Amino acid sequence: QVQLVESGGGLVQPGGSLRLSCAASGTIFGVYAMGWYRQAPGKQRELVARIITDGTINYADSVKGRFAISRDNAKNTVYLQMNSLKPEDTAVYYCNVHILSGNSAAYWGQGTQVTVSS
Repeated sequence: QVQLVESGGGLVQPGGSLRLSCAASGTIFGVYAMGWYRQAPGKQRELVARIITDGTINYADSVKGRFAISRDNAKNTVYLQMNSLKPEDTAVYYCNVHILSGNSAAYWGQGTQVTVSS
């Protein structure tokens, strides 16, 4: 099975930057999306950014122009570069792999806390 390990979360001041990393163990076959969701207290989990095997990249409107997702295929790792961070970006960020072919399945990391505060 696929295991996802996140790193890079922490405390940052408004306007600062963080880079999250998610390393996947196990082999992922077929068409899939790999990306990041986040959940703030009292709010639903929402998609932040994802990249699909065909190259398609999706961003939440709230992070467009500030966040960038990328992937290192050799390391089987996805990154989320977060710039110009705002207090409303504070949330637990979860790495996600969603298999889009064959038997659909989803895998989640344990979550990493991002806190944006002065």
